Amino acid sequence: MRLVASILVLVAMSTASLASDSGTDLQEIVVTATLRDQPLLDAPTSITVLESTTLRAAGVQHVEDVLGLIPNLNWASGTSRPRYYQLRGIGELDQYQGAPNPSVGFLIDDIDFSGLGMPATLFDVQQMEVLRGPQGTTYGANALGGLIKIKTRDARPQFEFSTEATGAQYGTGSLGGVIGGPLGMGGSESAFRLVAQEYRSDGFRQNNFFNRNDTNGYNELSTRAKFHFDLGPSWRLDLTGLYVDQDNGYDAFSIDNSFTTRSDHPGRDAQRSKGAAARIAFLGWTGVTVESISTYNAIDLHYSFDDDWGSDAYWQRTAGYSPYDYYSEFLRRRTARTEELRFTSNTDTKHAGNVSWVAGAYVLHLNEANSDREFKHDVLYYPVAVAPLLSSDYRATNKALYGQIDYSVTMGTTLGLGARYENRNADYSDSDAIHFAPSEGMFGGQLSLIHRFAPDHSMHVTLSRGYKAGGFNIGASVPRDKVEFVAEYLWNAEVGERKSWSDGRLQTDISAFYMRRTNQQVTSSTQVDPNDPSTFIFITSNAAHGDNFGVESTAAYKITAQWQTTASLSLLRSRYLGYRYVDPFSGEVHNLEGRQQSHAPEYQFALGVDWHRPSGWMAHVDLTGMASFYFDTSSNEASRARRLVNGRFGYEAPTWSASLWGRNLGNSTYAVRGFHFGNEPPAFPSKLYIQRGDPRQLGVTLDWKFR
Repeated sequence: MRLVASILVLVAMSTASLASDSGTDLQEIVVTATLRDQPLLDAPTSITVLESTTLRAAGVQHVEDVLGLIPNLNWASGTSRPRYYQLRGIGELDQYQGAPNPSVGFLIDDIDFSGLGMPATLFDVQQMEVLRGPQGTTYGANALGGLIKIKTRDARPQFEFSTEATGAQYGTGSLGGVIGGPLGMGGSESAFRLVAQEYRSDGFRQNNFFNRNDTNGYNELSTRAKFHFDLGPSWRLDLTGLYVDQDNGYDAFSIDNSFTTRSDHPGRDAQRSKGAAARIAFLGWTGVTVESISTYNAIDLHYSFDDDWGSDAYWQRTAGYSPYDYYSEFLRRRTARTEELRFTSNTDTKHAGNVSWVAGAYVLHLNEANSDREFKHDVLYYPVAVAPLLSSDYRATNKALYGQIDYSVTMGTTLGLGARYENRNADYSDSDAIHFAPSEGMFGGQLSLIHRFAPDHSMHVTLSRGYKAGGFNIGASVPRDKVEFVAEYLWNAEVGERKSWSDGRLQTDISAFYMRRTNQQVTSSTQVDPNDPSTFIFITSNAAHGDNFGVESTAAYKITAQWQTTASLSLLRSRYLGYRYVDPFSGEVHNLEGRQQSHAPEYQFALGVDWHRPSGWMAHVDLTGMASFYFDTSSNEASRARRLVNGRFGYEAPTWSASLWGRNLGNSTYAVRGFHFGNEPPAFPSKLYIQRGDPRQLGVTLDWKFR
């Protein structure tokens, strides 16, 4: 496999987007997640952009469907939809405590959903942008590992009406609609766009206790409104509003790691998200654009699960006694307000001696209230049902100043320097009389050099520094010496090249990187009472260092006017340095010196073929895969390597389309989350429990447009 990987690196066969029938220049891909919109060729960092054609061919409903196409991106489940991402091996695996501190930023348009990215459906999405490596200038503390941005389609002054319907196995169905067009007020570009979609599925599980197949099901409503106001020659106003109600079940773990569950308290993973953004641009100053970007979101989360994954009857039959009944529930409400004032020069760096710059200020106010309940009833340990409750309130204010200067050294060569200073003041209190009020200042930035050899060929060298705020562990059972952990810093050195070959028929993009993590934040899990699975807790501490280095390559090759191939490959070597963890309750020693980091597979790849006939017939097939990876730091349990095949076949007319699609066509068995602990009485042996990825699913999608 390593030989195959090395060959793939040499040919750099991977893709960020599909070429059109006439050949495509990479300059046509515009990145919007940076401080100013810029062509992909001018971006001094490793980026993957999946455009709408790729999202439609490879996906069905949620960004979860296309994550395998993105180099060095992994995710940890334990939820109904992905919320916790890892870029180059950096990112959280969960959040059970009321003090959010994400390592990977997640935006839907301008609205921050870091750590709570469930609303990221694919319906009416323009493109998905993934920036790998620390975004210390652009986004600060929440983007140590990188940034993911979902950009939905903007309002346009042309009238449009479209509908889409999907039906599939496992009780799956969706219906969505879009309407948009001119507003008839202000300038000629003023427009609106309204989007709504409902999606349902039974969730691929069979609960034997209730004899139901929908305890892990999906019930999701997504709505979005976008308005663009052309207010004359100097003013632009863009408004975005979204409301997403996802009332999903969560009954994904089984005692025998199958799709058959036995829980008598099936869980729930419901997230109701409200968000709004206003972007005002003033173009009246000579040489300068002033933008105000204001956002607000309010998220209500209900997350619960059956701790023991069984029922009284099941435990009576297998353990010889009953009842054995543990159930956990987490209620969370997060509100966030951001305000950013950005000044951007209107000059470019296409001519020697030119200077362009961006400067701004950013403020984030975040509040998260949590109510966590654990219901326990066991004839041996809890003869009377108890429901311990922890209520907490977390408030944080982040204030940042940032700036970036780009200087054209020579024709085609640009030197960039960016910096960001961020101060965070937080306050945490809970019903256990625990109180923290940390305050810290953090500094990051980047130095980059980009050279354009030709209009379709560029190379960049970048040195960047990212940071992540320190924090604290919550819970009365946390040892005193494990209560707090300090900020983590990361240095990233990267070199990359993007080029079009053979008149644009072949496009390649390859980057190599080395990252050194200082005071690396590492989360370990432990079971306080070996005979009580509900005492499973998570503790974050600092390792001395960590290394993450590797290669990311992307390319697309247009064989003929009808055939094109795409592929992606990433290699990652990650390791803990100077980390030795002693379980504070069992005394067990975990020496992780040199071990691969959690959820950091050593390779990931995607291979795809697309066929489009002028008459309208089309087909798409892709093969994605990744190496095995460790589930966490508390054990050496690892997933198996996996390979998944997805496909689509259909017909596309100018105003309508119909397609048959399949996910996981080989019906592969694979894990998206794993825990190793004792959960089965009476002996409670430690065992690996996994959440399995979705099985094979076949469906049909119909689309109709009126313009």
